[in-house]
Amino acid sequence: MIGRAIVLLLLIAILSVGGIIWFDYLNVIDAKDLLSPVYKYIPFIPGEGRTQPKIQADDLLNLDAERLAIRLERIELRDMELDVRQGEIDSHFGEIAQMAQEIEQRQKMLEEWEKTLIATVEDTENRDRNIEQNARYLNNMPPDDAVGIIEQMDDQLAIDVIRKTEEIAQAEGRTSIVSVWFSRMDPARAAELQRKMAARPAGF
Repeated sequence: MIGRAIVLLLLIAILSVGGIIWFDYLNVIDAKDLLSPVYKYIPFIPGEGRTQPKIQADDLLNLDAERLAIRLERIELRDMELDVRQGEIDSHFGEIAQMAQEIEQRQKMLEEWEKTLIATVEDTENRDRNIEQNARYLNNMPPDDAVGIIEQMDDQLAIDVIRKTEEIAQAEGRTSIVSVWFSRMDPARAAELQRKMAARPAGF
């Protein structure tokens, strides 16, 4: 039994060594340093055996350079992306600035229109006050004197004064003197004023 065990152990050792040599020969493992003494006694296996490729210092530098190149490429791509975004931001900013300028111009136009409207209203109010004042002055004058003044006015102003005189008389509940003015006015001028007053009623 002891002899058989020894033989089995030797067989196992031989198979193990043979397996290591074979795997080393197939470049599966690197057992050169371990098996170099054995290679000297095995003629059909090169004594140098198989060597694993070792990384040299230049290879490490190349790897670092490649990694650096990849990082630089990423940085360049990011810079390009940032440039594109900056261009979009600048474009949007330009559009916003243009819109703000247009709004400012519209605001100025609205302000000008408002000033013009206020001035027009003020002029209209002043004209209405002047017409009312003239109507009251003429109403307190002798009819012939009032007619002489009315005949010197342009047609529109004369019509406005006559209508304001009638409004004042109606508001104060008394008879209007306009009919007296027409009766003492030049017939042609009276007819022309009455024709225009009928063609354009009050309020138009």
